[in-house]
Amino acid sequence: MYKLEEQVGYILRLASQRHATVFNKHSELGLTPTQFSALVRVAEMGNCSQNLLGRRTAMDVATIKGVVTRLKAKGFVELGADPEDKRRTVVSLTKTGREVIKQLHKFGAMVTDETLAPLSGEERKVFLEMLKRLT
Repeated sequence: MYKLEEQVGYILRLASQRHATVFNKHSELGLTPTQFSALVRVAEMGNCSQNLLGRRTAMDVATIKGVVTRLKAKGFVELGADPEDKRRTVVSLTKTGREVIKQLHKFGAMVTDETLAPLSGEERKVFLEMLKRLT
């Protein structure tokens, strides 16, 4: 018999909701999860095109444009033209953006720890590996 609570999509949605609740409870900088991901990814990659940032954060063109616009409004990133291709927008961290990255790394680790709190250390490792195999 089909039971909703045994379906992968339903279970993943519940886990995602748990993660979002934990994230929002502790978000002192007022960042959304997508803004957090984009900001951390720019810090990892360095200056990059908005298009590449979207691909590396699994966001479509319209979504990443909105995310970058909001990060710019918050003073975390700045935009410029690519010197090699003026049609391309380059995203880079501002001084403020660079200053908050360590805080964001600690925040992200804390959110992950709280989200996965019901699991043992070994269960966490296995769970994350299995999720990676699905992506």
